[in-house]
Amino acid sequence: MPANSVRNSPRPAIAISIVALGLAMGLGLGGCNRPSMSDVTGSIGGNDALPNNAAGLRRYAEEWGRRYDSNRTDKRIAMNYARALRALTQHSQAVAVLRGLAITHPRDMEVLGAYGKALADDGKLQEAAKVLQNAHTPERPNWSILSAQGSVADQLGDHDRAREYYGSALKMRPNDPAVLSNLGLSYALSRNLPMAETTLREAAAQPAADMRVRQNLALVLALQGKFGEAEEISRRDLAPADAASNVAEIRRMISQSNTWSTIRKVDGKTAARSKGAAARRTTRNPG
Repeated sequence: MPANSVRNSPRPAIAISIVALGLAMGLGLGGCNRPSMSDVTGSIGGNDALPNNAAGLRRYAEEWGRRYDSNRTDKRIAMNYARALRALTQHSQAVAVLRGLAITHPRDMEVLGAYGKALADDGKLQEAAKVLQNAHTPERPNWSILSAQGSVADQLGDHDRAREYYGSALKMRPNDPAVLSNLGLSYALSRNLPMAETTLREAAAQPAADMRVRQNLALVLALQGKFGEAEEISRRDLAPADAASNVAEIRRMISQSNTWSTIRKVDGKTAARSKGAAARRTTRNPG
């Protein structure tokens, strides 16, 4: 596939985010969709801002793809092209670009971090974990890499270890909404929906919180049967019809998989032990 051959990406505002779908599936609704690392940890490094619309993003990818065809070892070119590919969900192609860059820059931790995140996007979780481990050092930890490592651990089912990574990241970046959002999803994946809601509310309250954080909160609310509030939060970023469609899709998945009663039982069991910790978290000063 030529470097500058870019497929059209789906409109992100229409459907539940990839992270949200992955979370719902993880709660026992069938299948296993993996979240995009770009959804939960921010974009790969680089100095050029990505366009905020689909058409602009495709043009951006095509332009950097042409530059990449001419010079495949230039770090800035390859990183910017890979960022665009990941934003367009062309994960395998992004992995190929970054694998080549990692071969020519084997000790560049920024490159390794980008490569590890792209591998996780593409579902190559074990390989991603190994690469991300080498993308920073204990002496000079990187909060974004820690958060990415947590996301990979969550996808591998090791939620306790994932929360250790998020905790370390939050020590470096207190109240970071992306890391808090990852932590909230981790609680939900381990079926602690009350704590997931509390943590995601904290994430959504941060000034830098974006659409992805709010949609993750809406998902967790819907999974607890709080459909009206979930739709209200979704409407902050989506058209009313799209917000309603998202909530309706969650209802459909719950109904078809016959797991709603199970989720409610899990909710009840975790509520008591989460109450004290939840109260402490909600009083934390958002910064």
